[in-house]
Amino acid sequence: MEKRVVYKSIFILLTLGLCLYFTFPLNKRINLGLDLKGGMHLLLKVDTAKIPENAREDAADRAIEVIRKRIDNYGVREPLIQKHGIDEIVVELAGFTDRERARELIGKVALLEFKLVSSDQAGLTEALAGKVPEGYELKYTQDDNAPILVEKNATLIGDALTDASVHFSSSQFNEPVVSLRFNAEGARKFAEVTAANVGKRLAIVLDGKVQSAPNIREAIPSGEAVITGRFSVEQAQDLANVLRSGALPAPLYIEEERTIGPLLGQDSINSGIKATIIGGILVFIFMAVYYLLAGLIANIALIFNLFMILGVLGILPYLLPEFSATLTLPGIAGMVLSLGMAVDANVLINERIREELNLGRNLRTAINNGYSKAFSAIFDSNLTTLFAAIILIWLGTGSIKGFGVTLTIGLIASMFTAIVVTRTIFEILLSLGWIRDSLPMLKLIGQTKIDFIKKRRFFYAVSLIIIIIGLAAYFKKGNSAYGIDFAGGSMQEYSFKEAPDIDKIRGVLKNIGLGDASIQQFKENPKAVLIRTIEDKSDILTSKLKEVFPNQDIQVLRVERVGPVAGKHLKEKAIWALIWSLVIILVYVGFRFKHMNFALAGVIALIHDVLVTFGALVITGRPIDLLSITAFLTIAGFSINDTIVIYDRVRENMRIYQKLSLYELINLSVNQTLSRTILTSGVTLLVVLAIFLYGGAVLNNFAFALLVGFISGVYSTVFIASPLVLAWGRKSSK
Repeated sequence: MEKRVVYKSIFILLTLGLCLYFTFPLNKRINLGLDLKGGMHLLLKVDTAKIPENAREDAADRAIEVIRKRIDNYGVREPLIQKHGIDEIVVELAGFTDRERARELIGKVALLEFKLVSSDQAGLTEALAGKVPEGYELKYTQDDNAPILVEKNATLIGDALTDASVHFSSSQFNEPVVSLRFNAEGARKFAEVTAANVGKRLAIVLDGKVQSAPNIREAIPSGEAVITGRFSVEQAQDLANVLRSGALPAPLYIEEERTIGPLLGQDSINSGIKATIIGGILVFIFMAVYYLLAGLIANIALIFNLFMILGVLGILPYLLPEFSATLTLPGIAGMVLSLGMAVDANVLINERIREELNLGRNLRTAINNGYSKAFSAIFDSNLTTLFAAIILIWLGTGSIKGFGVTLTIGLIASMFTAIVVTRTIFEILLSLGWIRDSLPMLKLIGQTKIDFIKKRRFFYAVSLIIIIIGLAAYFKKGNSAYGIDFAGGSMQEYSFKEAPDIDKIRGVLKNIGLGDASIQQFKENPKAVLIRTIEDKSDILTSKLKEVFPNQDIQVLRVERVGPVAGKHLKEKAIWALIWSLVIILVYVGFRFKHMNFALAGVIALIHDVLVTFGALVITGRPIDLLSITAFLTIAGFSINDTIVIYDRVRENMRIYQKLSLYELINLSVNQTLSRTILTSGVTLLVVLAIFLYGGAVLNNFAFALLVGFISGVYSTVFIASPLVLAWGRKSSK
């Protein structure tokens, strides 16, 4: 055996060993996203308009430090808190699903003020009549809603606070109270204030609300105070937590919220694993049956490919600690999809080897030539798909970024396994003499001589009609075509013990002012109900449903809320993601094939596929959301992948058949690559079908979009992109 082959084998085995080491045990090596283990994703907006201009620049950074202290004090494991843009903060809390408590914990400004209460009853009467005396403000106590008149200027604020803790009062009710301790300067001021105002009341004001207003019986030199109120133990603990952490520099608003319950997380894991196993088995069976020994070698590469994805996900946090490499539900879909798309490289190589054998080459030469001739198409097609994946990482958040990460890793891994691993295995088998003269493979599709270009005007018309119907449906629906990601609003998904009465649910919605809400019951699982509303009343809705259905053991699977500003922002990002991917693909294809007519035709075919898929989603009543955009970018990558294989064959045939017209060259190239187009598209569609049928409700729309887009991609490659090259390239046909 040649030394080169030995060295390559050692390198491959070391790579495999490293990947296996960082893959197992899975539960310790791979960090699961919130959609798989449950938790909360929050996008917070720092309202800098309400603070002085000189304090705005670093307000988001200071807010992050306060939030981090609060969450650390609460004990949430491995929270993600990071700046997003200029004045936004992303917070992810794994395993934390108490929405109301999270909003209190994170969103409370916690501005603590001590203000003297006026004992002037006449002034209070005037204030109640609407004429508040100068220098005072009318407040109401939290515990008994009693009106009091307090001074506008605080005598002491919370920046002098050093500690806040929960104790229990010595009264007969033994209620929880929050004890405060000041620093030396704060204790001195507090002693002065209490000594000078014995007999008066001192209001303890938190975020503009009077928590309590006790009488000052004597001077308090100890620097300690107590906040009383009708607190539960949890409320007292949270209040002490936020006071210890300090006040936020500016108010925070929740622009986007996604809460995934642990039940849905476990269901998502089960669905993802099921789709992966079924999709993988379908691919393995096809490759082994159709390509026989070459198929078995490809299957070894696919298994290696899977371990490389998992291994890189495991090793990334060690190499790049600031890079969050988590496996999300769309990430699992990206992993399954990358296996299906990895078949493309193996099919290209095997078909090229078959062609070389048919030309009478010996097996070693056929294998060498097969890899050499397939390389440019594999490289170009994978690189263009990689552009779309990188844009998803760049512009995406949460699970969308997870899809981009696994797809990127999968594409790079597939190139390595298809080009290096499989070739090394062939070289080992040749060196050992286990294969000599032939490499049997099945062949279902022979060499065709179809005139694909002849009917181009007919297919242009068909495509135009389909796109117009889809766009007409979209303009008719308007904003209702969008999911909450882009339109804003709230979405709640519940699991019932038995399939609930939808009319009863609608009655509950009407009673709380949500009569215009949409209700969706899943055919495959009628116990699950999805409710979309414009207004967020999820907490009230949950309690009312549990009241109306007392024996149904209702579980909250997920709650998602997106504000109108965040929805607009997400829509803009999605549009830019599509534009950038098309521009990058246009530039790269134009550069690689030296003719812009190739690039323009390819990009128009991509736009065609996206518009066809967009129309299909609208017509079938499926919402356009972030996962839809993810699907559009994936479709663009897959479609150009297919187109580049034909372009590569056209480029090759131009050198071989210099006397043929461009019309004949394109027809010849499409026919030569037809079997590969059908095989790879068919295998990838099997994988997408597995995600569609078994990937769960969350991925159903995503998989549907891919099914439509991939079928459209094959159609547009043959009947749109190829004829357009001819239409724009007649003058340069030679």
